[in-house]
Amino acid sequence: MTAGFGGSTNKKSKATVIVDDDEVKKLIKEYKKIKKYMKSSFYKIMTLDGTEKKVSSLLEEYGEDDIT
Repeated sequence: MTAGFGGSTNKKSKATVIVDDDEVKKLIKEYKKIKKYMKSSFYKIMTLDGTEKKVSSLLEEYGEDDIT
């Protein structure tokens, strides 16, 4: 394997990621709302009807990867 762009392949470095806690809380809250909606009878009826758009558009965009 080549070093590419002048980098060294022997170096080990750690990436630092800064994540805002408030944003994570918002995402978790939205995720929980969607999961609760998916468990409801209303969601099942709308899915059978073919009029459900919220979850189906998310599944189309990001795929169906259930990690509950």
